[in-house]
Amino acid sequence: MCMKLSVCMIVKNEADVLGRVLNDVINFADEIIIVDTGSTDNTKEIAYRYTSKVYDFEWCDDFSKARNFSFSLATMDYIMWLDADDTIPLSEQIKINLLREKDASELPDCIMCYYVQNVDANNQPKFMYYRERIVRNHFGFEWLEPVHEVIVPMGNIEYSDIKIYHKKVKPTLPKRNLKIYQKLEKSKTPLSPRAMYYYSRELYYNNYPKKAIKMINKFLKSDGWAENKIDACLIRAKCYILENKYEDAKISLTQSFAYAPPRANICCELGRLYFNEKDFRTAKFWYKLALQCEKIKSGWIEPDYFGYIPAIQLCVCCFALGEKESARHYHNLSKIYKPNSPQVLFNEKFFT
Repeated sequence: MCMKLSVCMIVKNEADVLGRVLNDVINFADEIIIVDTGSTDNTKEIAYRYTSKVYDFEWCDDFSKARNFSFSLATMDYIMWLDADDTIPLSEQIKINLLREKDASELPDCIMCYYVQNVDANNQPKFMYYRERIVRNHFGFEWLEPVHEVIVPMGNIEYSDIKIYHKKVKPTLPKRNLKIYQKLEKSKTPLSPRAMYYYSRELYYNNYPKKAIKMINKFLKSDGWAENKIDACLIRAKCYILENKYEDAKISLTQSFAYAPPRANICCELGRLYFNEKDFRTAKFWYKLALQCEKIKSGWIEPDYFGYIPAIQLCVCCFALGEKESARHYHNLSKIYKPNSPQVLFNEKFFT
């Protein structure tokens, strides 16, 4: 029997974007479930144009509770979750429908999909990562954490090339996530390693670098996920940079090597710090290492760091060191990655 798919969403005041995503969803969903957490605009009216399954949920500062409620209403073989400001291009809808043509008994229990958060001028992903996007219903999958909620993948897991695009049209409410974490901290609720990691990120985003550093130091002593520890070292470095502690930033970045082989984005950040100090030879070392880094399939994936950024920076470093042929070589390499980028076009004119 072919797969049947429920699409579950939690929404609040999403009238600007809800119709956009639901116009995509109707092309592959067998069931659409919308859980409203307190809209004051016409979000529910728009939802009813696409489905009769629209429900209310009293907001309690806990995204997981709302999402678990939405999952409890799903009746199909599989559940897919989406946010109101997501979009699914036609190419990705086709991939989902190809999945739906398969026998549900032969499909994996958890299907990971790319979540694209940022794109370049050519609509190519600049920042993406895998999320547990489609899961087998009645298999025990449960949302955890009150904010930055997550499903722990289990069973037979498949990493697909399906891409869901997150396209905001309005910013997240100021300090919304930070306030939830502060409320948990004030109530002395123990924070999981994941919560410590995301709390430190919220502190950094909201310009509390000192407290973010303390939270990261605590998180790094936990049994948290290695990918999060690598990123925490990067965030801590950015906090140190805000405080003009550049040597501490370098140390923080190199600490990430304790958790995995050097990552291209970390090497590029080290290169940038030395570049700003006009130590072009050391910067060149780190950018060359970035070019040699293995492309990752988990964690935060930023494709530009695996080619374009180190190539174009090596062009500048080599030219500054008087290595003009090497500079031209790296310019030509950067053209392969992004021939129409403003920086590449500027360099092309310069070399010509």
